[in-house]
Amino acid sequence: MMDPGAGRGENNRGDVTMTLSIRSGSRRRGPGLRVATAVVIALIAGSCAALLASPAGADEWPSRPIRFIVPFPAGGSTDIAARLVANKLSQSLGQQVFIENKTGGAGNIGFEAAAKSAPDGYTVLIGPDSLASAPHVFKLAIDPLKDLSAVIQLSRQPIALAVHPSLGVDSVADLITLAKKQPGMTYATSGVGSQQHIVAEWFAQIAGIRLEHVPYRGGGQAINDLIAGHVKIGSLGSSPVIPHARAGTLKILAQSTAQRSPSLPDVPTYTEAGIPLVLDQWVGVFVPAGTPPAVVARLNAEIAKALAEPEVRDGLMQSAQEPVGGSEAALTKLLHDDFERYRTLVKEINIKPQ
Repeated sequence: MMDPGAGRGENNRGDVTMTLSIRSGSRRRGPGLRVATAVVIALIAGSCAALLASPAGADEWPSRPIRFIVPFPAGGSTDIAARLVANKLSQSLGQQVFIENKTGGAGNIGFEAAAKSAPDGYTVLIGPDSLASAPHVFKLAIDPLKDLSAVIQLSRQPIALAVHPSLGVDSVADLITLAKKQPGMTYATSGVGSQQHIVAEWFAQIAGIRLEHVPYRGGGQAINDLIAGHVKIGSLGSSPVIPHARAGTLKILAQSTAQRSPSLPDVPTYTEAGIPLVLDQWVGVFVPAGTPPAVVARLNAEIAKALAEPEVRDGLMQSAQEPVGGSEAALTKLLHDDFERYRTLVKEINIKPQ
């Protein structure tokens, strides 16, 4: 067996020999050697810089739990979609994917927390399409188009116009007639500037009626007051509404999509009810800008596989959410297109913070 001390001695002698050789050479060829040494140092420095700049750990991701930020309370459409996908990812990635309901500010607190997190793949935003409308209603500390990177679209669904049975209306026409007799009737949404808010005000403008907005911190909280009859009308994502409609504690009068959702086959669209209004509500996955592309691609692939699982698809469809999937580029385009669409709608409908 080689003596470790002998090995170190040989290395040391080699170092001394090299040092003497350099010193000897420097006396003979000083400028040339200094240039060569500088080149070697530059190459070493360049290699170190490249290593530091590379997305270290992308191949090893994930090595610890992943946080899904949901900007609304539990029970709403966004939260339902997030939990279905998180459960599957925990299995496929071998790391826990946990939900943090970071609520408030009509979802903007959660948006900003996600955008300002480290771009390492361990913080993921499950965001609704209010990402596209909020900048036209509020003064945000972030720019969703620049500070977030799209990963994949999870779902799309209608916004449901629901009423408490005690209101005594069975159709959109009935509601319009009643609202003209009782101007200022209140309606609930999951927040100011949300697509639910926009749809309700758009409906009121077309119908020539006046409704009073009551914003909540999320769909789950709005549903509680709607069921209790504290507010008699709701413009909400279909997910939290459907179970109560099936139980007979709420009535759904209209849905906002162009075609009837398979989960609401007996509910007319707004257009069918005589109100030319079409708007999809969607849920997407985003990460902080600067997240390594390899991590984004892996997230996209794993979530796409989760969306193909019958358990996830059925769970989404039961809440009237249609699974979508697709590329990062497709969600990026959707966000940018809706951003411009809501710029116009918010102005025309006069949506303002409350």
